Amino acid sequence: MVYNDRLIRALRSQEVDRLPVWYMRQAGRYDPDYRKIKEKYSLLEICRQPELAAEVTLMPVRKLGVDAAILYSDIMNPVASLGVEFDIVKNIGPVIEQPIRTAADIDRLKPIEVEKDLFHILETISILDRELDVPLITFAGAPFTIASYLIEGSPSKSYIRTKAMMYGEPELWFRLMDKLGDMVIAYLRAHVRSGGKAFQLFDSWVGALAPKDFQKYVLPTVTRIFAELRDLDVPKIYFPGVSSGELLPALTGLAADCIGLDWRVSISEGRRRTGGKFAVQGNLDPYVLTAPMDVIKQQAKEIIDDGIKAPGFVFNLGHGLFPEASIDKLRELTEFVHAYSAEAIASRAVPRT
Repeated sequence: MVYNDRLIRALRSQEVDRLPVWYMRQAGRYDPDYRKIKEKYSLLEICRQPELAAEVTLMPVRKLGVDAAILYSDIMNPVASLGVEFDIVKNIGPVIEQPIRTAADIDRLKPIEVEKDLFHILETISILDRELDVPLITFAGAPFTIASYLIEGSPSKSYIRTKAMMYGEPELWFRLMDKLGDMVIAYLRAHVRSGGKAFQLFDSWVGALAPKDFQKYVLPTVTRIFAELRDLDVPKIYFPGVSSGELLPALTGLAADCIGLDWRVSISEGRRRTGGKFAVQGNLDPYVLTAPMDVIKQQAKEIIDDGIKAPGFVFNLGHGLFPEASIDKLRELTEFVHAYSAEAIASRAVPRT
C-alpha cells in the first residue's frame, strides 16, 4: 500500500507535486449511503461503534479520492467524560441537559478520562490507522466553541449568556476555560497515541468576538493548548471558524502549523494577516457547490492560483459541507483540484529560457 503523505507535507509547508484536498464534514449527509446509516443510528450511536465509525470515516476517502480522512465524531464527545449530559438533536445540534451557569456547575466538571470514558473513539482511530493509505486528521472543539454550547444550553446566534459570563464573571469564565483547555490537551494527546496523523482545533464560533475580546478571553487558552502539545510530532491546525478574518493577526504566536480560513478572506490576505508563519487551508464557500460545475471550477482555480504562490496550502472549504451538496460535484471538484494544481505547480517549476 502506497501511503499518500501530501497533506502532511503541505501542512509542514513543504513542496508538493499537487495540492492535497479534504473537506470539513466530508463524512456526512450529502452521501446517500451515509443517510441510510443515519436512518438506523444517531450520530452518537455511530460514534460508540468503532467499526461503524471507521467505515463512515473511510467512505469519502474511497468515493471522493481526497487526501485525508477526518475522524467521524462530534466536538461534544469529550464533554461526556466531564460529567456533562447532552444529546445531538436533529435540526438543532447539541442540547445540554444542565447548562453551565454557576460556580457550582463548573466545580462539578470532572477531569477527563479519555481511555476510560472515550475508549470507543480511540479504538476507531486505531482501526483507521491500520486501514488508511492517507493521513487521519482527528479533532477537538476549542474551549470557546464548547463553552458556548455548555453555557447557552444549545446553539446560539447571539451568545448572550456566554458573553454575559465572559464580561460579567471573568473569574468563572477563566476557570471554565482552564478546565476545557485541560480536556482538549488530554483528548488530542490520546488521539495521537492511538494513531492520529494530524489534528485540527475547531473554534467554529469564536468569530463572534471582537479581536480585543478574543485576545483577552480566549487566545491565552488556545495558545496554551498548542504550546502543551508542541512535543507531538504531527501537524497541528487551528480553524477559527466563520467570520474570523479580523482575528487572524492575533494568531502569530501559536505553536500551530496551519491556519484554516473561511471564504471571506483570500489566501494571500490570510497569509499576510498571519505574518506568513503558517501553512493555510481553505477556503471555497461551501455554497458555491450549488452552482454549475464551470462556476465551481473557476472559483476553485482562483483559490488554487492564490494558494500555490507559496508552499504550504491545503485545498478545503471555508466551512463544512451541507446536506444538499452533490457527491458527484465533490468528486469532480477533487479531480479538478488535483489535475489543475499539478499542472500549475509543474509549470511554475519549469525554468524560463
